[in-house]
Amino acid sequence: MTYPEALQYLNSFINYEKKSDYEYKKSFKLEKMCALTEALGLPQEGIKSIHIAGTKGKGSTAAITQSILKNAGLKVGLYTSPHLVSFRERIRINDSLISEDETCRILERIRQAVEGMKDGDFSFFEIYTALAFLYFKEKKLDFAIYETGLGGRLDATNVVRPLVSVITPISYEHTMLLGNTLKDIAAEKAGIIKPNSICISGPQEREALDVIEDACERLGNRLVLVGRDILFEELSSNDEKEIFNVFGLATEYPMLESSLLGTHQVVNTAAAIGIIDSLRFHGIAISQDAVRRGVKEARWDGRLEIVSKRPYVILDGAQNRASANALARAIKKIFKYKKLILVLGVSKDKDIEGILKEMLSLKPEVVLTKSKVAERALEPRTIRKLIPRRNPILTSTVEAALNEARARADAHDLILVTGSLFVVGEAKEIYERN
Repeated sequence: MTYPEALQYLNSFINYEKKSDYEYKKSFKLEKMCALTEALGLPQEGIKSIHIAGTKGKGSTAAITQSILKNAGLKVGLYTSPHLVSFRERIRINDSLISEDETCRILERIRQAVEGMKDGDFSFFEIYTALAFLYFKEKKLDFAIYETGLGGRLDATNVVRPLVSVITPISYEHTMLLGNTLKDIAAEKAGIIKPNSICISGPQEREALDVIEDACERLGNRLVLVGRDILFEELSSNDEKEIFNVFGLATEYPMLESSLLGTHQVVNTAAAIGIIDSLRFHGIAISQDAVRRGVKEARWDGRLEIVSKRPYVILDGAQNRASANALARAIKKIFKYKKLILVLGVSKDKDIEGILKEMLSLKPEVVLTKSKVAERALEPRTIRKLIPRRNPILTSTVEAALNEARARADAHDLILVTGSLFVVGEAKEIYERN
């Protein structure tokens, strides 16, 4: 199997990340993933793991945690989704992405297993998750960190038995799939909590927290809550770093530095430190120095990522109102500029009105666009109907939108690309190409 053949094989499976017209509870069956991993020899077992669900901050929390463990001298796998530019971004060990050759070799093994099963009707995400399990098992990791794709209870990653389960802040997203209330959404996310373990939770609305607390009590989990058991204190910030204190379960971490910008990233860092501190209950002690270096070195592309200065060009995959609110607050707090030009493209199933309310608080000029993922992308003319007074500019591609924004900006302005990770990924690819 060549790499183009591997991509063709992956793309032969239904990809729910690019669809919006399906029923979550009918489309996702954890029993299928159990059968696939059984056929592959249960590769997810025998590796210490951390499992992360939530609405906001899953990827950042995972990346910070991996960076800390890596700085403790451990070999750590990270499985996240979606990717920005390459499928290979989803599976990495320490600083290295899975190679094309390794992708091909392991997919061939998966293909043989699938062909030998009665029900081979898997999704792209299920196949790729199996690829991560096999790759991590083969590399004999010290730790594996798994981010859920959608929800948690029925997610393909939910066959793991982690040392620590993590629920990052929950807000309204995918309501047509997960439910219309925070209680319903939280019930799906809390489905990753396993018996007799530890659960770390980011700050939650009361409605969501009640569900998480009930799940932890029912399953005999210790719940560690950011904002109650783990505290943080912001000290200063600029366009290069955040400086803050974190007061962990047993250790204080003063004057931490992070290049991940925004108060929400300080919250994510506090959650990651909660994960690290809770490993002590499993007899695993990580030094304060490893925490400090790991926080400082952590990177997570496409989240308040500055790809250019003079003018600023910032990429951020805020995809719901809560994330857009956090983004708007960070822009106002950290950056100084004369004019803000918003390059916005949104998927059909997102809360466009909520995102717009937060983004328009920045009083931007608006350039509307859409990603190449036609099944998901909302047409710019549809978005325009919601903001007629600003007379937004319509473009049909991300590249055209960036060209339009750059033509309108001078050195003291700020261009913000957001609304969809698909749009952010295409923008990032354009900047990497240039």
